[in-house]
Amino acid sequence: MTFDTLGLSPRLVAGLRAKGFQTPTPIQAQAIPPIMAGRDLMGLAKTGTGKTAAFGLPLLHRILDIGHPPAPRTVRALILAPTRELVQQIADHLESFTKGTPVRVMTVTGGASMNRQAERLARGADVLVATPGRLIDLLETRALTLEATGYLVLDEADQMLDMGFIHSLRKIARHLPLRRQTLMFSATMPKGIDEVARDWLRDPVRVAVNPPGQRAERIDQAVHFVSQGDKARLLETYLKNHPDEAALVFGRTKHGADKLMKLLAHWGFAAAAIHGNKSQGQRERALAAFRSGEVKVLVATDVAARGLDIPLVRHVYNYDLPNVPDQYVHRIGRTARAGAAGRAVAFCAPAEMADLRAIEKHLGETLPAIGGTPHPEAAPPPQTAPRGGRAGSKPQGSAAPRAAKPARRAPPAQAPAVGRPAPQRPAAGGAQAPRRPRNG
Repeated sequence: MTFDTLGLSPRLVAGLRAKGFQTPTPIQAQAIPPIMAGRDLMGLAKTGTGKTAAFGLPLLHRILDIGHPPAPRTVRALILAPTRELVQQIADHLESFTKGTPVRVMTVTGGASMNRQAERLARGADVLVATPGRLIDLLETRALTLEATGYLVLDEADQMLDMGFIHSLRKIARHLPLRRQTLMFSATMPKGIDEVARDWLRDPVRVAVNPPGQRAERIDQAVHFVSQGDKARLLETYLKNHPDEAALVFGRTKHGADKLMKLLAHWGFAAAAIHGNKSQGQRERALAAFRSGEVKVLVATDVAARGLDIPLVRHVYNYDLPNVPDQYVHRIGRTARAGAAGRAVAFCAPAEMADLRAIEKHLGETLPAIGGTPHPEAAPPPQTAPRGGRAGSKPQGSAAPRAAKPARRAPPAQAPAVGRPAPQRPAAGGAQAPRRPRNG
C-alpha cells in the first residue's frame, strides 16, 4: 500500500513524496480510509507510530476540497492536545503537509499572549491545534466560535485524563455542534477512556496497532542500582561516555529538574531544562536548542514524555523512576525514533524498588542490571497496636480491645500491645490519665 492508493489529495501526496514518505505506517493505513469515509474513530497505538499523519492527512484532504477560506472567528477542524510542546509539534507536521496550499493552521496555548491569539483567530482557521485551558479562555471571551467546527481530534486522550482535563473537555463540548466527525487517539487504555469514547464518539471504528503500553523496538534497556545521593555523579559518568550524543534526562519534579540542569551546566555540559513552570518562550527555546544540537542534555519532567519527536535523541536516562508504569514506556519512546536505535537507562534508588518492579511487570520482562547491586525491597510495615483515646478510632483486628476515651484536653496515649502493662502518664492540666484498656 502507498499513500496514492488511499485516495488522498494529489497535493498532499506530492508533499509526502517530496519528504521521502511513500508507504503509510500500520496506524495510517488502517485509520485513513474510515476517516476519509466520515466515520468516527478510536485509534490505539504506541508512541512514535505516526498518529499525527493518521488523523491529519484525511482532515486536510477534506478541508482542501472546500475551496474557500473559513469565516472570521470560526474553526473548521479542532485538535486538542495536553501540552504546549505537543500542540506545536502537531502544527509543525500539519504545516509541512500543507506547504503551498491555502490551508491555515493555527495554535493556541497557555504561556503566550491571548490578545495576539485572538487577533489571529479573527481571520478564522482551517485547523486549530490547542490546549484545553487556553481554548476555554478564548471561548469565554468570544474570540472564536466552534459552531462551524465539523472535525474534532482528541490526541493523547489518556494523558489528558491523567492531567485532569476531563472537566475542560466537557466545557468545550458544549460549544461544539452535535453533527461532527470525532477522532480519538491514545497510547494506552485507562479505565476512563471507554467512558469518554461513549460520550464523544458515535458508532466509532476501532483501530489498534501494537498492544498498549508496549515499548518501542530497538531500545536497549537497562537498570543501574544506585543510592539517591550518587545519582548525579553516575549521570555525569554516562554523559561523559557519550559526549557527542543527545540525551534526555527525566526527573520527577520541576524543582529537581532545574537543580540538576544547573549542576550539569556547572560541570561543563551544554544543558537545558523544560517543565510546567517554564514560560512558553523558554520551553520553545530549550527545545529548539536541543533539536539543533546546541544543547546536548535536556532535563525534563513528564511534560516531555509524550509525543515529542526528536530523532537525534540516542539516550534516555530515568534519573527518577516514574510511579506510573505507563509513563516509563512513554519516556523511553523519545529515543529510537524513525527506525533508529536508542538506549534507556533507569537509575534505581532503594526507595524506588517498588516502582521498578511495577515497570517490569507492566513490560512483562526484567530489565538487565548493568551496575550496582539490587537493593533489598522494603518489607511491609508491621501491624501496630491500636491507638487509644482517639475519638472514632478502631482497633486493627477483632481480637484487640477498644481503648477507653481519655479525659478532656488530655493528649492521646499509645495503647499497649496485648499482654503488656500500660505505662501511666500524667494528664495535662491535672486531669486524670486515660484508663488502661482491659486485655481480653
